[in-house]
Amino acid sequence: MRTQVGIIGAGPAGLMLARLLHLQGISSIIIENRSRDYIENRIRAGLIEHWAADLLVELGVGDRLKREGLVHWGINIGINGELHHLDFKALIDKRVTIYGQQEVVKDLVVQRLADGGPLLFEVDKVSVHDLTSQQPVIRFEHESKAQQIECDFIAGCDGFHGICRPSFPDGKSQVFDRDYPFGWLGILSESPPPDHELIYSYTERGFALYTMRSETVSRLYLQCDHDEDIANWSDDRIWDELHKRLGGARKLAEGKVLQKGITPMRSFVAEPMQYGRLFLAGDSAHIVPPTGAKGMNLAFADVVFMSRALEAFYTKNAGELLDGYSAKCLRRVWKAQRFSWWMTQIMHRFPDETAFDHRRQLADLDYLTGSAVAAKSLAEQYVGLPLD
Repeated sequence: MRTQVGIIGAGPAGLMLARLLHLQGISSIIIENRSRDYIENRIRAGLIEHWAADLLVELGVGDRLKREGLVHWGINIGINGELHHLDFKALIDKRVTIYGQQEVVKDLVVQRLADGGPLLFEVDKVSVHDLTSQQPVIRFEHESKAQQIECDFIAGCDGFHGICRPSFPDGKSQVFDRDYPFGWLGILSESPPPDHELIYSYTERGFALYTMRSETVSRLYLQCDHDEDIANWSDDRIWDELHKRLGGARKLAEGKVLQKGITPMRSFVAEPMQYGRLFLAGDSAHIVPPTGAKGMNLAFADVVFMSRALEAFYTKNAGELLDGYSAKCLRRVWKAQRFSWWMTQIMHRFPDETAFDHRRQLADLDYLTGSAVAAKSLAEQYVGLPLD
């Protein structure tokens, strides 16, 4: 097979990139090691920044988002049961939209098939070759047959555990990471959320997040030990702890638990995000704690920058944007890492914190909820910084 851009991974990054390239008249082939059913039903975060929601609509894949997405003009910050509302409408006149990542994937898959672009599922034994040549190659097996894609560029959108980042030669990539001493125990519940907007709740017992997937399905999280065994948490124990960490500010309705699991908290960045003609995007290059809700949005920003660079290369024979791709992305990535770290450290109890740390943290929360300037800073970063 021959194409201009070979895309490894059919998550939000790979599928969004393919749509952007299609509209620019640039050909691509997507390969994915999972099945279509798997990627369309893999539950992930679902908070979409203002600019990203507008982009999905602009690209023709936002009709269902407009109908079913929950538009939020603010969030609630809980401090030991006392809620403080941050009004994004008044602060910056921007919003976020709650719409599951798996729903975004479904919409992009449908559009990809309508565009007629190749999309191969359940591939195996993927490898990349000749990355510093003008014609890099992707090799893989599909339906038990060895296949090869010759392309001008390779987009590595295959996630943290993919093969693209490890394909950088030794010494050509530097990793920055941080593990946090806690995780999130999350459940998906058939119950209405306690508020029409998210509640970030700091308590002496630990952090909790009250969010939603719809008006009747809640996504709820509890801070727990990083090595916690989910078997130790019965549904009754989870609900009891959620009630305690919400306090009396809102009523929490219980419902059938559809899913539960524990998510580790980590920060990760690989630099640079390119080697030769292999370009990384999304989780293959960076992971952020979910506190700031930046993961999918960063992936979208990466592929917007990549598509602009590829368009300049093919229409103007200009390679400057491709050469500067990594630096462009990383400037935004590190701002998102800083914000996600800040949100994480201000809302969670740390096992080694001192009495001084504890008092400082409470002062941070008091300042945030009492200062319009501090609230505006959070709002600006939360809804998504401008792309340019």
